[in-house]
Amino acid sequence: MAYAEIEYEVQDGIATVTLNRPGKMNAYTFTMRNEMLDVFDRIDADDAVRAVVVTGAGRAFCAGADLSGGGGTFDKEKSKDMFAGEDDVLEDGTPRDGGGTVALRIARCLKPVIGAFNGAAVGVGVTMTLPMDVRLASEKAKFGFVFARRGIVTEAASSWFLPRLVGIAQAMEWAATGRVFDAQEALAGRLVSRVYAPDELLPAAYALAREIADNTSAVSVATIRRLMWSGLSKPSPWDAHAADSRLMAELGGAADAVEGVTSFLEKRPAAFPMRVSEDLPANTPDWPVR
Repeated sequence: MAYAEIEYEVQDGIATVTLNRPGKMNAYTFTMRNEMLDVFDRIDADDAVRAVVVTGAGRAFCAGADLSGGGGTFDKEKSKDMFAGEDDVLEDGTPRDGGGTVALRIARCLKPVIGAFNGAAVGVGVTMTLPMDVRLASEKAKFGFVFARRGIVTEAASSWFLPRLVGIAQAMEWAATGRVFDAQEALAGRLVSRVYAPDELLPAAYALAREIADNTSAVSVATIRRLMWSGLSKPSPWDAHAADSRLMAELGGAADAVEGVTSFLEKRPAAFPMRVSEDLPANTPDWPVR
């Protein structure tokens, strides 16, 4: 698939996805939605990809929904950009929120995903990133859960993700006011992990991705990612213990575990032989495919 509104590159095990409508501050469209779904399918299918960095072209990360359609932008009868499509509906026939389909696809990704906010991330431009594993921000980045100021609701499953990331009080403050806030407030509120000077942001994101790619088992990371995210909705630590136990039993005697211990004892870099496409344990938790 040739991309019109994103760019995709893989280099030395690290995939870069760049939202690429710089003249429109990378505003979100139906085309961008479809391309994001496709690119994460490609990422999961490619064993050479060990980690993903997502950023924006130009001065913004993503300014939110493209509002060029005017007052009908969010009307399901007048605008198709914000919804998934006629063939992608809920059981009651309601068209699915397009941002939510992207967020849930990122949530199901088998590779760790790092968001690098180079500039404004507003509306769907921030909510679709909540299932990313680490979010880093430029000092110039700004954020806004502006939905209440547009007369709509938080979308992209952010009513599930955001309170789990930042706590209900902080989530409600940002969502109820709809105000735009800076990178330091995002850091204090735990929306992002670290803040960097603009020219240091991508090097920091790639350094983190490189540490993962160079030092870890791809199968271990994929399995841990699924354990962590699925564990957020488990009723008790006993459920997590049961999932951990099954996966430890399955992976403990596998080739990557042998290599991990042997390389440590021999004081050499590990060369993990297992592949996500072939060796992901059958007991690995998964999100529903919808």
